[in-house]
Amino acid sequence: MQQIAVVGAGLFGRLLALRLARLDYRVSLYEKDDLDATGSAGYVAAAMLAPYAEACTASPLVIQLGIDSLELWPGILEDLPEPVFFQRQGSLIVAHSQDRGDYQNFVRRVQHKLGHMHLDNVLEPCDSRQLQSYEPELAKRFQQGLFIKGEGQLDNRALYRATRQALELNQIESLTGTRVEQMGDGYVASNHGQQRYDTVIDCRGIGAKKDIPGLRGVRGEVIRMHAPEVNLTRPVRLMHPRYPLYIVPRPGREYIIGATEIESEDTSNISVRSTLELLTAAYSLHSGFAEARILETLVGTRPALPDNEPRILIGHRHLQVNGLYRHGYLVSPALLNEVAGVLGAKSLDDYPSTSRFPELFQPMEAIENDNSCDHQRSAV
Repeated sequence: MQQIAVVGAGLFGRLLALRLARLDYRVSLYEKDDLDATGSAGYVAAAMLAPYAEACTASPLVIQLGIDSLELWPGILEDLPEPVFFQRQGSLIVAHSQDRGDYQNFVRRVQHKLGHMHLDNVLEPCDSRQLQSYEPELAKRFQQGLFIKGEGQLDNRALYRATRQALELNQIESLTGTRVEQMGDGYVASNHGQQRYDTVIDCRGIGAKKDIPGLRGVRGEVIRMHAPEVNLTRPVRLMHPRYPLYIVPRPGREYIIGATEIESEDTSNISVRSTLELLTAAYSLHSGFAEARILETLVGTRPALPDNEPRILIGHRHLQVNGLYRHGYLVSPALLNEVAGVLGAKSLDDYPSTSRFPELFQPMEAIENDNSCDHQRSAV
């Protein structure tokens, strides 16, 4: 039985550990904190599954990975020991009259990108009557919108709880509280000593910044609130002068409100400016948010490469999966298939040429040759 080390128990690392265990690999999961992984980007995220709306800024690669992942999520969730809220009832894009220009530009860009990919049949322009049928509580404030079919969401907190339980039930070796000091071809060195493995897979996200040139952190801020007077049934994006704000419903009349995207690795508390903008925009969407109760404000750092696309870097008995950016939930299931394909090939170099997504892959040597640092592996 092959022994695999997965380093990092954020969203992708924990899903990968479970996937590999079910494929009969012996898995050791390294994490510097505990299995709750509250410091990971996936713990903070709104967990929207919106590949078509992301077409405004995302590449065709990300869009297609997202479409594939939409179909893969139900199978992943079915294997978990407790239910996780998941739905695919579509999403809505709306705008106030003063932001109509931003809205029209957004719609044109999405239509253009999806049209080139022959995917524009998922877009449905709506008038107030059609909005009434999708989200009755928005119809009085908005006269038009764009309904995007098939998009979805899941509850990220429920997913983290369920995957933690699954990791324990599957008896995956969880090396929590372990600080990885160095890793490479078939080994991991930590504060508890050095261990050998058939393959080491680095899933540290921004923790791998010293090892991957161009990897950067992008700050995101969200507010979680309880709003008993609001009844929205699907994710809604509201055009905003600086960014499209999203409001994502959760069970029990909870809502995640966010959208900030700041080129910064600062993980301090949410700013006053972002708080005011998010709450004001939410109230402008639905007056019921005035009586909502703020449950939590959260800040996360998303790992991004220069082109904002994910990459699987291949070395000898060593993989790095990174650059998921704001698309972690959107693309992770499809990326799991790609990593499983690499490990199932006769050698790590064999699989990329037969993958549906060869552009995902890059030799690790190319990255290392461009890196002027001493290649000391950064801590998890």
